[in-house]
Amino acid sequence: MIDAAQMDHLASLARLELTPGEREAMTQDLVRVLGYFEQLREVDTDGVEEMQRPVNLVNVLRDDVPGEAFPASVIEALAPEMQDGLIRVPRTVEAD
Repeated sequence: MIDAAQMDHLASLARLELTPGEREAMTQDLVRVLGYFEQLREVDTDGVEEMQRPVNLVNVLRDDVPGEAFPASVIEALAPEMQDGLIRVPRTVEAD
């Protein structure tokens, strides 16, 4: 079972601000998901070879061919703010 302190800790790690109702719903969902992992522990996997994915995939990549670049005037017109010839964007992660 997940207690309120653990849920608060997880919410802070995910940078979520949850209302009490959202925290309760999230706790129930997480308990349900963890219950599925408990069910998986009961499955007999003796003799089953480990694998990373069920199908062998090979990356199919195109050749890296340089294309035509946008003129600087177009980029500057589309950018929200420019500084020293670079596009300035808002900070997305705040440090604690």
